[in-house]
Amino acid sequence: MTVDNEQHRLWVASRRRVELQGGEGFRAIHRLLGSAVEYPRRDAFALDRLEERFDFVCCFGILHRVENALGLLRVLHGRTVGSGTVLVETYGVGPEDRNGRAIRVSEPGEVSARDEFVYWGLGDAGLERIARIPGFSRVESLVDVEVDGDPRIIGRLVA
Repeated sequence: MTVDNEQHRLWVASRRRVELQGGEGFRAIHRLLGSAVEYPRRDAFALDRLEERFDFVCCFGILHRVENALGLLRVLHGRTVGSGTVLVETYGVGPEDRNGRAIRVSEPGEVSARDEFVYWGLGDAGLERIARIPGFSRVESLVDVEVDGDPRIIGRLVA
């Protein structure tokens, strides 16, 4: 699912010097695993128009790229069944801010000179705070990793 496919395409083109149409990662996983899972491309904010609800939602690489991160989490919470899970991967904060700073707001190009579409960085406290507002009952920070020299956080949000 995409939030703004054109924005993401431009970001990849500027940072990686590669033109993508969107969904390449999901199609590659589908082929590699011989998966029967369908990966439809949709605007993530349009999910609230679906009647279907999900046990599991994967939100990787999107949350830090939307201006309305709280709104996106509200939509995802609304599409998740009672005890369903949203697995989130998003930009983190540096080790010095891991537990102290709740949410880091970035200026365009601050995180990466060629990337103007990263708005947020979250530490454990930030992920907990922003996920509780739309109603997630439990938030677990699972992993801190580094991707291309940038901190990332992976968390489990339970509806």
